[in-house]
Amino acid sequence: MAAPKKGRRPTGAQGRPGRALAIILIAMVALTAGMFLTKQTTPRLGIDLAGGTSITLKAKSEPGKPDAINPTNMNTAVGIIERRVNGLGVTEAEVQTQGKDHIIVNIPKGMNEQQAREQVGTTAQLYFRPVLAFTSGEPAAPNASPSGSPSGTPSASPSGSGAPKAQDGKKASPSATPSSSATSQGRALSEALKAPGSPTPSPSASESKKADDSKATPSATPSPDAAASALQAKFAALDCTDEKQRATAAQGVKPEEPMVACGQRGDTWGKWVLGPAAVNGQDVDDAKGQIDQQSGQWIVTMQFSDKGADKFAKITGDLAAKQSPQNQFAIVLDGQVISDPSVSQALTGGNAQISGGFTQQSAQDLGNMLSYGALPLSFQEDSVTTVTAALGGEQLKAGLIAGAIGLLLVVIYLLVYYRGLAFIAIVSLLVSAILTYTIMALLGKGIGFALNLPAVCGAIVAIGITADSFIVYFERIRDEIREGRTLRPAVERAWPRARRTILVSDFVSFLAAAVLFIVTVGKVQGFAFTLGLTTLLDVVVVFLFTKPVMTLLARTKFFSSGHPWSGLDPKRLGAKPPLRRSRRTGSGTVSAPVDAKEA
Repeated sequence: MAAPKKGRRPTGAQGRPGRALAIILIAMVALTAGMFLTKQTTPRLGIDLAGGTSITLKAKSEPGKPDAINPTNMNTAVGIIERRVNGLGVTEAEVQTQGKDHIIVNIPKGMNEQQAREQVGTTAQLYFRPVLAFTSGEPAAPNASPSGSPSGTPSASPSGSGAPKAQDGKKASPSATPSSSATSQGRALSEALKAPGSPTPSPSASESKKADDSKATPSATPSPDAAASALQAKFAALDCTDEKQRATAAQGVKPEEPMVACGQRGDTWGKWVLGPAAVNGQDVDDAKGQIDQQSGQWIVTMQFSDKGADKFAKITGDLAAKQSPQNQFAIVLDGQVISDPSVSQALTGGNAQISGGFTQQSAQDLGNMLSYGALPLSFQEDSVTTVTAALGGEQLKAGLIAGAIGLLLVVIYLLVYYRGLAFIAIVSLLVSAILTYTIMALLGKGIGFALNLPAVCGAIVAIGITADSFIVYFERIRDEIREGRTLRPAVERAWPRARRTILVSDFVSFLAAAVLFIVTVGKVQGFAFTLGLTTLLDVVVVFLFTKPVMTLLARTKFFSSGHPWSGLDPKRLGAKPPLRRSRRTGSGTVSAPVDAKEA
């Protein structure tokens, strides 16, 4: 039998196990150091564990736009909503599509639920409309004047222009006296709503006589225009203190149509008659709340696109020539007025600022809405779920208990069945746990990965997947020993076949996790991501830790001698007798046991 050539290693050679162990040790140290350097020592918890608010929005089909709900518009809406949430300082929020027409917004604890719903759930189009009339939010009394301007009305001026600004508490004079308010309002609405070039009818003597009657109601006042009369009647009957009426006041109104709308001024509600939309919210390039360096007051600055700047200059030029409240424009979001600044001059150049009685919070909120309020689709709030931190803590505790029980059962099984080999499996599981924990902690800061309850379930399932890889390798080694081989050759001969099985098994698990991650949304993706990550780490640990450690331990007397507690006792495994070969010397025959590897 020819001897093998010098310097050539047989198949399955042991290589250098120390090098592989050094690589994985360096990786563990680097990940742990990175975790402490970034001060991200714990994984970021998802909303179901840390608590917070989950808002589900559903895209609405609009008349005449059957194909508006498409992936492009949905992704655009996600980006805008995400920027709006981040504009509130909530950088860890999750905004993602679900199915073809839903958007899920998960906001962690630390943010007021009502503020979240106002900022995120308010997702309709944003418009700038001229103000035609204003009064308090209750239904109008028969002789009440609806045209007065409220106190503290903010003013709009060119950004940095130094134009005079309204002072807090300044009240605008009503445009009509109570005795003639109904007739004057009807005439003003009629003139404002008439098409260009249409003649404006003069009030008749009978109208003047009825205007002197203090008991005349707006809806009963003859109007020179039927549309203005109907709008005036709707305006008079509107009760903005009623939540249901507020929600339906602007329902079905198109941008090119006049409307009535509600809005909040401090602690009170007001109602407006507004003209057709003059500027679309999509024409606003940027807006933000900031401190005015000259006055020290909070203001909101706006920057328009080229097209929006022309439209804004035209509407503000028209409004500046009118009296209060018709020199104001209303910023309308989701059918409600969020601000109605007055105008004293045409605002040209594409830049403007709104000032007057803002706090830091109100200025930043308005700037955020102006920047990110215009969406390519309209949405309705489907559901709002609030998870308390206490409930999240209970869920996390239950998940950790379940994981501990699963791990304990695996360890007991390994100790009973594999004895000394269980030590290698337990240490390998510990290494896998360290790598998983540090990577999850770093991914929370790096890509915003949040550990939710399904992700915890994925980590628990991964315990079984990782343990299965060890079992495959251990059983291959024991099969070699049953064939009569000693431990060191058995470890090396078992590895190629175990390696193929482990790779195929992990590939199937990773493929399932990848498909699940791609085709699902929301929390299920957390399960898929964790399962895929731990499956990859299983391959790393088995190749760079379990196999090298097994190679080193095979050189120790405890394992190589087949100690009964090593888990590799040939007698317990039912090993075959060693293979023999015969050598003839003289007239007799001497038989000596020969290892199969040497045969």
